[in-house]
Amino acid sequence: MISFTIFYSTLISTLQDVFPISVIIAGFQFVILRKPLANPVRVLVGFVYVILGLTLFLLGLEFALFPLGKTMAMQLTSPDLLTEYRISLGEKLQWIDYYWVYLFAFFIGFSTTIAEPSLIAVAIKANQVSGGAISVNGLRVAVALGVAIGITLGCYRIVVGDPIHYYIIAGYVVVVIQTFFAPQLITPLAYDSGGVTTSTVTVPIVAALGLGLASTVPGRNPMIDGFGLIAFASLFPIISVMGYAQITQWLNRKSECTDETIKEKDNAV
Repeated sequence: MISFTIFYSTLISTLQDVFPISVIIAGFQFVILRKPLANPVRVLVGFVYVILGLTLFLLGLEFALFPLGKTMAMQLTSPDLLTEYRISLGEKLQWIDYYWVYLFAFFIGFSTTIAEPSLIAVAIKANQVSGGAISVNGLRVAVALGVAIGITLGCYRIVVGDPIHYYIIAGYVVVVIQTFFAPQLITPLAYDSGGVTTSTVTVPIVAALGLGLASTVPGRNPMIDGFGLIAFASLFPIISVMGYAQITQWLNRKSECTDETIKEKDNAV
């Protein structure tokens, strides 16, 4: 059970973190705008909910998500679990032997991104601003697929020992090329999608996975090779979201061309 002392210290820490934001908002509201709050009681109750929610969320991360991510990473990257037959034969581990790590990285990257509160908020706002043109679930799935593919590729990079800057440079070259061809409506949102993925749910497990993998793969340095998965989780959602928009645009054009062809045939008849 979580003791009251731990809950109290986390609550105080949350209040200290939220206090500067509250001061800035209140300062602009009452000093600059010089207007009272429309629903002060409702705002105060919502503020209390935010404080309690953040406190419980941080406690959940510390007591559940952090230990779980570390444990899973260490167990999945253990050489004894990966390939007992290669160890018994005295053979060197190959990159393909870490297939369970790749599968775990893909699914954990997808699931944690789907659960990201920041991504949900951005997707809802994008749907509202675009008048329904941008689907909430479509955007979330596109971002989650990008994170999943990025983390999987990042784990492969750790296993084979390739320098990280080659992958990042190549990825941003793809992003720059896509920017010229993707719909202008989705391009700014795609760039923002790379940032909302690296939040409180995804980062703990992804960082633990990278450090655990670098610690167990022979010849890898946790400091040099363990970090960097977050960069993949930020880069590939940009590619996936713009790719999603390009595919959707192509399908819509194809559908319009098909409808026009059918109309022309009907008019000819």
